[in-house]
Amino acid sequence: MKILALETSAKAVSAAVTEDGKVLCSGYQDTGLTHSRTLMPIVEHLLKNTELSAADMDAIAVAAGPGSFTGIRIGIAAAKGLAFAADKPCIGVSTPAAMARNVAFCDGLIICAMDARRNQIYNALFEAKNGTLTRLTPDRAIALTELAEELRADSRPKTIVGDGAKLCLQYLEDAAIPCRLAPPHLLMQSAAGVALEAEALLAAGVTPVSAQALEPVYLRPAQADLPKKK
Repeated sequence: MKILALETSAKAVSAAVTEDGKVLCSGYQDTGLTHSRTLMPIVEHLLKNTELSAADMDAIAVAAGPGSFTGIRIGIAAAKGLAFAADKPCIGVSTPAAMARNVAFCDGLIICAMDARRNQIYNALFEAKNGTLTRLTPDRAIALTELAEELRADSRPKTIVGDGAKLCLQYLEDAAIPCRLAPPHLLMQSAAGVALEAEALLAAGVTPVSAQALEPVYLRPAQADLPKKK
């Protein structure tokens, strides 16, 4: 099973191709340039140098959210375009679930943290044991005060992953809750994690969707929409 995956949920952008749990190729960029400028050149470079095409894939996967509203929209639009042109199905992947794949080897509690601003993080908790992940919470936007209270009595080793990990680490350490950051090369969101999570979902029987049916997942309204709703 070959998966082409896209990750645009935060400041960095990446793409990857996996086959049966093996990363065949990946590209990552975090230079401050917009995803609309960098994503497709990365995808084209990967496919050209591996002599593959979107038509060779079994599905197109994308981090569907939560995350940056603009970033998620760019990733979803790109996945739709690639899938539609190649007549391939899509699979939208939870951003925190893909992040957890980075550190599935770290037995204990995996804390996925993305900076959601407004004194919140986008978060989900997973338990990792012998390389297997078990989801403990849904994806959510949660205040750091709430997260600290939830974790205070949990004695498991705690590993934090994601672009909000350093913010989360500082807060939890100040609250006397010991934890550690994921290794630097595994700290940020990556398309390889998206592809591996997509493979796991498909193996578990999750049905992919058409390009037309692929939708982003937002946990709260965009800031620009709030005045309208008032």
